[in-house]
Amino acid sequence: MQKRLVIVESPAKAKTVNRYLGSEFVVKASVGHIRDLPKSKLGVDPGNDFAPDYVIIPGKKEIVKEIQQAAKNSSEVFLAADPDREGEAICWHLRHLLKEYNEKIYRILFHEITKKSITEAFSERGFLDENKFNAQQTRRILDRLVGYLISPLLWKKIGRGLSAGRVQSIALRFICEREKEIKNFVPEEYWTITALLEASQPPVFKASLIKIDGKKAKIDREEKAAGIVGELKKSSFVLSDVRIKQKKRSPAPPYITSTLQQESYRLLRFSVKKTMITAQKLYEGLEIGNRGFVGLITYMRTDSVRLADDAVQSARQYIEKNFSADYLPSAPRVFKNKKKAQDAHEAIRPTSLDLSPDVVKPYLKREEYALYRLIWNRFVASQMKSAIIEETVLDIKASRYLLQAKGEVVIFDGFLALYPSQNKENEKLPKVEKGEKFKLLELESKQNFTQPPPRYTEGSLVKELEAKGIGRPSTYAPIISTLQDRVYVIKEKGKFIPTELGLFVTDYLIANFPDLMEFEFTAHLEEDLDRISEGDLSSVDSLRKYYSLLDSDLKQAMEKEGVKGKGIPLDDVCPKCGRQLVIKSGRYGRFKACSGYPECDFKQSMGKKEAKPLEEKCPQCGSNLVVRHGRYGAFTACSNYPQCKYIKKESSDTGIPCPMECGGTILRKKTRRGKTFYGCSKYPDCDFATWDEPLSKSCPECGAKWLLKKTPAKKAAYIYCYNKDCDYKEELEQEESGENQRENNKDVRET
Repeated sequence: MQKRLVIVESPAKAKTVNRYLGSEFVVKASVGHIRDLPKSKLGVDPGNDFAPDYVIIPGKKEIVKEIQQAAKNSSEVFLAADPDREGEAICWHLRHLLKEYNEKIYRILFHEITKKSITEAFSERGFLDENKFNAQQTRRILDRLVGYLISPLLWKKIGRGLSAGRVQSIALRFICEREKEIKNFVPEEYWTITALLEASQPPVFKASLIKIDGKKAKIDREEKAAGIVGELKKSSFVLSDVRIKQKKRSPAPPYITSTLQQESYRLLRFSVKKTMITAQKLYEGLEIGNRGFVGLITYMRTDSVRLADDAVQSARQYIEKNFSADYLPSAPRVFKNKKKAQDAHEAIRPTSLDLSPDVVKPYLKREEYALYRLIWNRFVASQMKSAIIEETVLDIKASRYLLQAKGEVVIFDGFLALYPSQNKENEKLPKVEKGEKFKLLELESKQNFTQPPPRYTEGSLVKELEAKGIGRPSTYAPIISTLQDRVYVIKEKGKFIPTELGLFVTDYLIANFPDLMEFEFTAHLEEDLDRISEGDLSSVDSLRKYYSLLDSDLKQAMEKEGVKGKGIPLDDVCPKCGRQLVIKSGRYGRFKACSGYPECDFKQSMGKKEAKPLEEKCPQCGSNLVVRHGRYGAFTACSNYPQCKYIKKESSDTGIPCPMECGGTILRKKTRRGKTFYGCSKYPDCDFATWDEPLSKSCPECGAKWLLKKTPAKKAAYIYCYNKDCDYKEELEQEESGENQRENNKDVRET
């Protein structure tokens, strides 16, 4: 009897789905997308309604052959990629490659990987959503047009290695414009005055000056503050009014993608990328003891706060059992979606309340547990009663001055029972009556200055992009990574600072592509994609409108003079000769140089992050050593780079656990010929070894714990996944010399 074939994206998801299916099914993983536009050319024909030229992604041919053979030997094929536009595109390309091997191809949707959801998916099997695929294809073509038409212009006019992106460049503009606001900000001085008072009953409390002669207090200099303090010391402090009111504090709705990214950054300090990778693992399934692989949360790419009725009832039962009926609202809470929400999925929630954070904690990594607990608490809290807060406001007269004190007391904690850290009361106030006089214990005047707007963090940048309707939360992680990889921004204490390069590129794009760099224009494009997804707009019409603007701007920009060869001008001056500094590109990356070269040879390296000075001296030239940050971590080098290229050799222990799970770590070792390879610290008990450099980075496709870096003799260096069942591969931009790899390969042959 022929089996039925189910195709999902990842090996991890395949394991979880396979657990719920019977022996009549076989589950295969496509390991992400299998076809895409070619890297070697534009791959889109604007003259032929933007017809795409799709090719099988390098390294995926064997997977395609395996899936085709499985389809040929199966009675039916079920395409079960994620229930979003990217998932629909994966399924569309699979169908294209499988239809000649099996005509019975169906689309099924899992919004959570549970027995119930999978059973329902097969009972509601259908066909591909062409509109949803058209929206994804339109987005892909738009991104390709920008990336492959504007980026070469940047290379020609400014310098190599630059890139532009439809959403990436807008995100960079946010960061750059905020930096200009900060630079142009003029702080204003103001003073605050606070009194420490004692009533007839404890505790003592503080009151702040808010009005002078019935008008809002504005104290802009020290002399004025000192005069007010002098008057207050001679005054009586009398309670003129007491206002006590109760207010409700309601729980927030369950997480959607963007709010999860923001909150996990704020509370856990997780990057957007780390949040999405961790959430993907929780969704696809993790091994939970004797339960096997279990999907712990619903689909994590969603902009809907809607909850399934059975999930709400499950939450209400859990609340009544674990907190009491006092914490249960009379009716379930229903949250309203924003107008632009697609509502295709539920909000992010646990798949089963039987799997509490405490139950699964022994089986999860620390970051997995932390994120799961966040999702769990937010979901359960969303169905609990509001907290009841009693707020007290005291108005205190002192001559012509009015001071005010505020206090809060939690009368009923409600949903705050799940958030002990947030269940903190404000300053407690004593029981007082109108007309009561207070004793002045202390007066404090404090100088303050208005502050500029804060720089963006990952969380606040996501919030801004979402608020403006720019891009989709599922794309924010790669966008943020690209901005840092291109050295358009650096991150300092969690905040983004644009580099001179980022500022220049942004100004150049605004000057030459004014329409494409407008926030409203980019947001309108997202609305167009939604309309295409709903079948209300033609994909070709949208592409034509966009391309006409792009083509017109490109032609004008090509006629203008660039700065390549001269360097990107900076505001700084050369410390040697006083001429203007510029940014140039060289063999080892970008650097600052004097515009007066060759008369002046001043150069200064540009790291991806600020270099941290050390007291240790360079053994070659005597300059201070610094800690620099490359793409794959920190290293110690000479501060006099590029004049001195000394790099300190670090410990041979990489700190990466051996993949054989023997308890050892990977060491950097040398052959008899002095060539580098990597082996286990427990050799000879463990004989694991590799020529390729292990990197302490998780695979973005399958979640494997680390990647390998390979440097072929005559090809570009690349990183790839250690998991042999995963075909993740990423070429590196600035390649290392292949000489060491050639020698290593020679050693392998001789061995």
